[in-house]
Amino acid sequence: MRLSSSDHLSLGDKLRHLNWAIVALITLIGLIGVALLYSAGGKNWQPWAFAQLTRFGMGLVIMLFLALVDIRFWLRAAYPLYWIMLFLLVVVEIMGHVGMGAQRWINLGFFVIQPSELMKIALTLALAKYFHGMSLEDIGHPIKLVMPVMMVLMPVGLVLLQPNLGTATLLMLASAGVFFTGGVRWWKFLIVFALVAAILPIGWHHLHDYQRARLMTFMNPGADPLGRGYNILQSKIALGSGGFFGKGFGQGTQSQLQFLPEKHTDFIFVVLAEEFGLFGALFLLALYGLLIAYGYLVALNCRNQFGRLTAFGLTTSFFLYVFVNIGMVTGTLPVVGIPLPLVSYGGTAMMTLLIGCGVLLGIALHRDMRLSRTGSYD
Repeated sequence: MRLSSSDHLSLGDKLRHLNWAIVALITLIGLIGVALLYSAGGKNWQPWAFAQLTRFGMGLVIMLFLALVDIRFWLRAAYPLYWIMLFLLVVVEIMGHVGMGAQRWINLGFFVIQPSELMKIALTLALAKYFHGMSLEDIGHPIKLVMPVMMVLMPVGLVLLQPNLGTATLLMLASAGVFFTGGVRWWKFLIVFALVAAILPIGWHHLHDYQRARLMTFMNPGADPLGRGYNILQSKIALGSGGFFGKGFGQGTQSQLQFLPEKHTDFIFVVLAEEFGLFGALFLLALYGLLIAYGYLVALNCRNQFGRLTAFGLTTSFFLYVFVNIGMVTGTLPVVGIPLPLVSYGGTAMMTLLIGCGVLLGIALHRDMRLSRTGSYD
C-alpha cells in the first residue's frame, strides 16, 4: 500500500514544512509574558523576568524537538506515559513538596515538577489512543466506556486530594472534549451532568474551608473587601483604571504600588490590562484566538483518529486555561489558581503548554498519515 507523503518526510522536509508562523505566534505570546513580568518586577529582570525568559527559551527548544517526533511514537507511548504520570501523582501524595498550603509538587533538588500539569497531556494521549482503537459500534456500548472513565477518575481523584480543584476540573473538561470528539453520544453527557448536579450538595460539605470561602467570595467579594475579597476587588480596580490604551509600560498603579496580589502568576493579565488598556488585552486575546483556531483546524484536517483526538484535547485544554484565567481575574468565575498560558510566571505549567504545542505541531506535520490501531502504518 502506498504511504502518504508525510510518511517519507526527512528531517529537512519536516523543518521546511513546520508551521513557523505558529512558532512565531507562540514566541510572541511568551515574550509578552516576559515583558509583563519585567514590568511587574519594577522594571527589573529579577525576580521573575529573567527566570521566565530562561525557562521559555528551554521550553521552546523542547517544543521544536517534539514537533519533529513521529506521531506513531506518541501512539505507542501514550499508555506508558499515562501510568508514569499516575505513579508520580501517587508519589506526590506520599512525599510531595508542600507549598502555599497544598501538596502538589515533587522536589528533585535542581528543579520542582508538578505532575498534575503533565497529566493533562498524558491523559489526552491515553484517551486518544483508546478511542483510536475503537469502532463507532464499540463506543455505543456503555461497558466500553468504563475503562476511559476510570482513566479520567483516577488522576482526578489524586489531584483533588492535593487539593487542586482547578486542575481537576480542567482535566475533566478537557477529557469530556475527547470523549465527545471520539463519538460518545451527547445524551450520555446529560446523564453525567445530572449525576454531578445531584451530588453537588454532598460535594459542598467535602470541600476544604478555603475552597468554600472562594466560592462565597465569588458570589459576594464585597462582603470581606480587606480579606478574602481583596484580590478580586483590586483586580477589578486595575482592569477599570487601564481604560482603552492603558497607563503605559511599568506605570500601573495597582501593580507597581503592590496593591495587586499574585500579579506575576494568576493575575498577570490584570497587569497587561492596566498598563496597555483594553487594546492590549484584546490584542493578547486575539493571539490566543489564532493559536486556538489553529489547533482546532489541525484536529479537523487530521486523517487519523489518534491525531484528531489528541489535537482536539490539547487545544481544548489550552482554551480552558485562557477561559478560566480571564474569568477569574474579571470576577466571572471563582479564583481557582489557573495560570494564564505562556504568560504567567511558572515552570511546569509553561513547560507543559509548550510540550503540548510541540505535539500539536507534530500532528500537523503528520496529519495525512494513516495509522493502524497499534501505531504502525495502515
